[in-house]
Amino acid sequence: MTEKEKAKDLVSKYVHLAKQSSGAIGTIYNAKKCALIAVDEILNSNPKELGNIINAIGYWIEVKNEIKKL
Repeated sequence: MTEKEKAKDLVSKYVHLAKQSSGAIGTIYNAKKCALIAVDEILNSNPKELGNIINAIGYWIEVKNEIKKL
């Protein structure tokens, strides 16, 4: 999955949760915030479990950048 596809995937997973907590107003904004939190958690985790550390971190940094563009 490309970084852009992963960004869209993460945001879409949070849209349902954001709708439940905030109604229709700000749903995408809240979903993006949730997705950014998830990516920050990944970046701050122990990357040894993710395989190649440099590739894993670079991938998730690009996912984060793509979320911000949505």
